[in-house]
Amino acid sequence: MKLIVKFNLVLSAIFAVAFVLSGWFTHSLLQRNALAEIQENARIMIDSASAVRSYTSTQIKPLLKNQMTYTFMPQSVSAYSANEYFKLLRKKYPDYSYKEATLNPTNPGDRATDWEADIVRMFRQYPERKELVDQRDTPAGRVLYIAKPLVIADPACLDCHDTPDRAPRTVIEQYGSDNGFGWKVNDIVAAQIISAPMQLPIQRANSAFTAFMLSLAAVFIVLIGAINAMLIFVVIRPVNQLSNVASEVSLGNLDVPDFKANGNDEIAKLSESFGRMRKSLVEAIRMLEN
Repeated sequence: MKLIVKFNLVLSAIFAVAFVLSGWFTHSLLQRNALAEIQENARIMIDSASAVRSYTSTQIKPLLKNQMTYTFMPQSVSAYSANEYFKLLRKKYPDYSYKEATLNPTNPGDRATDWEADIVRMFRQYPERKELVDQRDTPAGRVLYIAKPLVIADPACLDCHDTPDRAPRTVIEQYGSDNGFGWKVNDIVAAQIISAPMQLPIQRANSAFTAFMLSLAAVFIVLIGAINAMLIFVVIRPVNQLSNVASEVSLGNLDVPDFKANGNDEIAKLSESFGRMRKSLVEAIRMLEN
């Protein structure tokens, strides 16, 4: 097997291992970064919804307290404000969704579905847990969701959710007396759930991975070509020429021209040594002939 073939086999094996390891590390890193980006976006949105809830409870609700005695004002309800805020946000980000999933809601639109109800029950079972991050498949694709428990921390909330008798007349007129009652202080009654699409960030990560691997493969190919060219012109061709001269001398052709390599590298030094050896050999043969 020729030297260049052996060299390329070793070089290709090294590059193949490096290519696979680089691909594995890069893919894992890009996927983690994409997941972190999705989580960050979802967390910003759920925190924004919480901020709207707090603003409504502390600043809007007191302003509408008198009007609530005459007519129901949904703007005074923190959940309503958060949902309205998110409706406006979804005009630009339609793939995101927000819901305050409730087991026993006043507004039927907030009633938890089966998987949402499981989340609320999980928070009830583990009240020390303040957040749940997970993934699920939907008809629109895989989504990441973040859920946070909603706890009745303010006794003022029970004005509308304790018993139908204590609830404001306007609330009963709006929603009836069958749902949304029996809540207690410190009860976990609902969960804020924000769902964020995973498709676009994952696609961007995959595109970046493909571009990186193609670039890496191109670098490997160019590098192998450059190393092969150097090996041929700097090592193999001079060695072959030197080998041809040695073969001619060994066959008795003492008039074959000397091979002289330019430079001061190992091949040049080898050619100089071979030249001196050849001269010594020629002189020795001529002395024997005489």
